[in-house]
Amino acid sequence: MSQRFAVRAFSLSIRRKIMGIALALIVLMVLTSLLSMMMVRRTGEHFAQLSSNYMPAYGNLARANIRSLERALTLRRMVIARTVSSNDGGKFDALKKVLEEKGAAVESEIRSARALIGGLIQDRSTFGDESALVRIDSRLDSLLRESRRHLNEEIDRLLKALEANDARAISENLVRVDEFRDDVNRSLDAVRSDMLALLQADSAVTVDMQRHVMVVAAALTLFAAALGVVFAMLVSNGVTVPVRRLLEGTRAVEAGQLDEVIAVTTFDEIGHLTAAFNRMVEQLRLKKRILDTFGRYIDPRVVKGLIDAPTLAAEGQRRVMTVLFCDVAGFTTTSERMTPQGLVKILNQYFSTMSAPVREHEGIIDKYIGDAIMAYWGPPFNEDSEQTRLAALAAIDMLNRLERLRDSFPEIIGMRNAPISFDLRIGVATGEALVGSIGSEHMMNYTVIGDTANLAARLEGANKIYGSRILASEATAMGAADVVETREIDLVAMAGQARPERIYEIMARKGCLTSEQEELRARFLEGLEAYRERSWDAARRAFLRALAIAPEDGPSLTFIRRIDALIAAPPENDWDGSWRLEQK
Repeated sequence: MSQRFAVRAFSLSIRRKIMGIALALIVLMVLTSLLSMMMVRRTGEHFAQLSSNYMPAYGNLARANIRSLERALTLRRMVIARTVSSNDGGKFDALKKVLEEKGAAVESEIRSARALIGGLIQDRSTFGDESALVRIDSRLDSLLRESRRHLNEEIDRLLKALEANDARAISENLVRVDEFRDDVNRSLDAVRSDMLALLQADSAVTVDMQRHVMVVAAALTLFAAALGVVFAMLVSNGVTVPVRRLLEGTRAVEAGQLDEVIAVTTFDEIGHLTAAFNRMVEQLRLKKRILDTFGRYIDPRVVKGLIDAPTLAAEGQRRVMTVLFCDVAGFTTTSERMTPQGLVKILNQYFSTMSAPVREHEGIIDKYIGDAIMAYWGPPFNEDSEQTRLAALAAIDMLNRLERLRDSFPEIIGMRNAPISFDLRIGVATGEALVGSIGSEHMMNYTVIGDTANLAARLEGANKIYGSRILASEATAMGAADVVETREIDLVAMAGQARPERIYEIMARKGCLTSEQEELRARFLEGLEAYRERSWDAARRAFLRALAIAPEDGPSLTFIRRIDALIAAPPENDWDGSWRLEQK
């Protein structure tokens, strides 16, 4: 009977064979869809539990931890408010109200988490570890009844000591509050960690179910494909399968999947085409590997540009660019006392921390020179109208991360009390520069050179003279005026420059100056105007008023010393108020 069926199958017309293949595949697809729908429905129920119970419960615990820390911070502020200004009862009462609100928020979040966990425990259809949920609920209950109660009692004692202004009692109670708070936070952290582990475990179960759905669907699909191949071999004589493999491989490459090789099963034109396709994929893999590898040494955008348009990179262009130089101040002496391993760790941390703002603001890191960083902005990587803003914001963010960077050094080198002198000097300049690949025939560097790059380097060094941290050229300051606050520092002719240029200090983001900084800027400007008019006494008084606001203001100190020198040796009659810096 099977022989008769085979004869009849081979005697069918191509049309009927194709229709038979189509019907068989349709039946298999319907079965696959039905089975997938059933399994997807179960997976969806699991996802619903994760999103409506597990994740919100973990979020409640995380917020409870945050509110607990905020409560501790508020308590510290109350201690400071009472010890610094014991008469300011209004501020103390306001902080006390905030303290109570934070405490209530902690308990509210924990109760919300317990309500969600309790719902999971009561729902017998839950797929999670019910015993683990019960343990977590029990620990939260203990946390509310015991640990929190002890902490609240100690806080009440501390508040009474604060109201009585008993310094000794305040100190003793504060220590006990810290101990109880640490215990509560540790308990809460442990519960949150257990909840996260449970969430991850249950998520893994859901993912496994989803993977099972995919495996079953893939198995049925492969079976359908195998059946189609068997019949298609009768129709296409082995052409359809290799062509389909090529089509699937092309789609995989289009989706970015370059790790698969198509087997060559024939020696005809289809086989040659398959081998050529594999060679093409190998070249694409090599190109991706080059991008991934050299992206750690050269900015990936530069690497891509050099690969996609090597002629343009080799020719170079003159463009308006913004260049930033960042260097470490006061680190040489400290580095001489450090081991090579410690020095490498600190420099790596420094480069990682200070490179992040450049990349976050779309800058290109050109190179690391010793402990200096050179970066630039401009076409084709940034719009002309954005480059100065991005560079100025990057400089401010670099300075804002300095304190946190300093704090990390003792832990990095394993010496808690090691004195490390570490500060930043940043120079930013905007102007025409040559952009392209520069070097020998054997080694090239895609970089920015010219007066603009030199000016940025000189501005970085000029910070040492003016006691500042971020100096920018006039073009940079004007271009970034809508995003940063600046003050004019001087009219300077740098080393190698014939014409003086105004330089500015970048002080803060737009609208973020404190009232003291605004007053400092106004007094400094008065002094600068009087200085250029040769009114030495008036200039000195203005700079002294600036120093009264900021005693360590470097530019004001610099000008006072300079006024003393000018009084001793007055400038020529044609003096234009500029100053020449010979130091590079």
